[in-house]
Amino acid sequence: MDPSPQSPEPKRRRVNFDPAKLREPRTLAIGAFVGGLIVGLVVLGWWLFPVSWTDAGAEQLRADLRSDYLRAAIDSYTLNPDDNLARARLDALGAAVDETMLAVASNPGSQSVESIAHFQQLLGGGALTGGGETGGVATPAAAEGEGSLFPTGNLLLTLCGITLVLGLALGAIYVARSRAGGDGRKTGALKAGGYARQAADAEAASGADEPPLSQWMTTYQMGDDLFDDSFSIDSPAGDFMGECGVGIAETIGVGSPKRVTAFEIWLFDKNDIQTVTRVVMSSHVFRDDSSREKLSAKGEPVLANPGAETVLETATLQMVARVVDMEYGEGPLPENSFFERATFELAIWAK
Repeated sequence: MDPSPQSPEPKRRRVNFDPAKLREPRTLAIGAFVGGLIVGLVVLGWWLFPVSWTDAGAEQLRADLRSDYLRAAIDSYTLNPDDNLARARLDALGAAVDETMLAVASNPGSQSVESIAHFQQLLGGGALTGGGETGGVATPAAAEGEGSLFPTGNLLLTLCGITLVLGLALGAIYVARSRAGGDGRKTGALKAGGYARQAADAEAASGADEPPLSQWMTTYQMGDDLFDDSFSIDSPAGDFMGECGVGIAETIGVGSPKRVTAFEIWLFDKNDIQTVTRVVMSSHVFRDDSSREKLSAKGEPVLANPGAETVLETATLQMVARVVDMEYGEGPLPENSFFERATFELAIWAK
C-alpha cells in the first residue's frame, strides 16, 4: 500500500533589509522631527535651560484665574470700601480689565449683582489710567526666562533649532501630500449627529414689526451635564453690545447623568449695570412653593411649556426667549420633574 503523500513544507519568507528605505522623505521627516523634539524640548528646554517665571502680574493670569482675582477684589471692596485700593487692583489687570469685568458680570455666581455693579462704577471712573491721584499700580511685566532656546552666538543651540525647524517642515510636507489624495469626505466628527446650536430663520418674534438683530437656537439633551451656551450680541456694524445664554440652573436627585429640573436664561447689556435672568422650571418645581421660591432668587420663574415665551429687557436690548420644544424624562423621580430634552430660541432686538 502506497504511503499517503505528504504536503510540501511551506517556504519561509526571507525579509531583506533595504538601506535605501532610510533615505525616504517620510523616514527622514519622522527622524528629524523626533530628534529635534528630543534635543530641543527635553535636553534644552527641560534640562539645560528651563524657563522660570517670577513676579507675574494679574494681567498675565489665565482668564478663569483673572476672574477669580477680580471676584476676590470685589469681595474685599464690599468689606472694606477703599476706592484707591480697589482702583489699584483694577489697574493690575491692565488691558484685560474690560474682558474680565464682562466675564464676572455675565456670570455673577454667588456674588450679588449690586456689589458687582458698585465695583463696576470704579471702572467707569477711570480705573485704567494707571496713575494720577489714584496712584495706579503698574502691571509687572513677565520676567524673562532664565535661559533662551536660541541664544546668539551659541552654535550648538542654533544648529538644534535649525534641525527642529527642518523636521517640522518635512513633516508638514509629508502630511500635506498624504491628504492631497483624499476623497474629500467629511470625517466622523463632522458626520456625527445630535442636537447642535444653529442660526434660526430670520422672522419676527412675539409680534415684533422688525426682524431681530440676532437669533439663535440651542438644545439641551440629557447627559450633557456641562450644558451652558452663550452668544455674543453685536451690532450690524460689528460692535459688541452684550451677551446672552442658557445654562443649567438646578438639578434633582443624585447620580449620573444629572437630572436637570430648571434652566437659567440670562441677558447682559454692556450699557446696563445688571444682568437680567429668567429661570425656566419644570412643572414639578414650578408647582412646589418652596422649590419655586428658592429658585426665584436667581431670576423670575417661568413654567416650561412648548411655545412658552418670556421677555428680558435691559437699557438698550430686548430679548424674547421661547421654549421651542421639550420632553420630560421618565424614572423613579416625581412626574414631570426633569427634562429629557429642551430646545430654546433666543431673539434679540435693539431698543
